[in-house]
Amino acid sequence: MSTPERASLPEVRLATESDSERIADVVRRAFGVYRENYTAEAMIYVTPEAEEFTRRLSVGPQWVVELDGEIVGTVSVTVEEGDLYVKTMAVDPRAQGRGIAHLLMHAIDEYATTTHDRIFLYTTYFSVGAKELYEKHGYTWVRDTPPEEWYGVPGLEMEKFIDH
Repeated sequence: MSTPERASLPEVRLATESDSERIADVVRRAFGVYRENYTAEAMIYVTPEAEEFTRRLSVGPQWVVELDGEIVGTVSVTVEEGDLYVKTMAVDPRAQGRGIAHLLMHAIDEYATTTHDRIFLYTTYFSVGAKELYEKHGYTWVRDTPPEEWYGVPGLEMEKFIDH
């Protein structure tokens, strides 16, 4: 009698240049769900081409989550004015609800513990569950961002301070 194949567990790893196209695909699928909430300019910014993800590898770490050999989530960080800035947190809609975003948040925290005192990010109120996810990971609201600050789309800034 054979046993059913067990589902694999998601694995977090640092991204490589060869991942860039697959990262861009995940980001397009994740942000595409909210297309009607973004201006055309904002949509271009939040769904960059693969070359942008390759470029980001030279300015800070970027992580991916693989599930069954497929990239299903990603996030990158960079430094702005001495603080760690979280960019492009995205989980493929087909893999949402499986803890992928939490794994990415833990990767950021692990990295930041040895490098920075403050982490910040921007998100939108229409990104279902995003604000709540960040709050679960210790982020707090800083301010609402007006539409004229970011390609005609209102949002919010959040931050987290790291205890060393």
